[in-house]
Amino acid sequence: MTTPYKPRLGETVEDTGTRKIGKVMGFQGPYVQLRPAGGGMEWDAKPQNLKPVTTTDSLRAAVAANARSRGELP
Repeated sequence: MTTPYKPRLGETVEDTGTRKIGKVMGFQGPYVQLRPAGGGMEWDAKPQNLKPVTTTDSLRAAVAANARSRGELP
């Protein structure tokens, strides 16, 4: 039997339910609160939908958020 993944505060994870990458900002009831890599509105994710991301994936999300903030990406 495997132990379910439990993210830590400040960790970058992927929400497989929404296919978004975010930083763990807190825990509210049964949900984990995530914020997008470039900042913005937090969303609630189900813990069972979360998985850790590689450093490469985390940097890719941050670079994309930076490009969006400059209007280079939709």
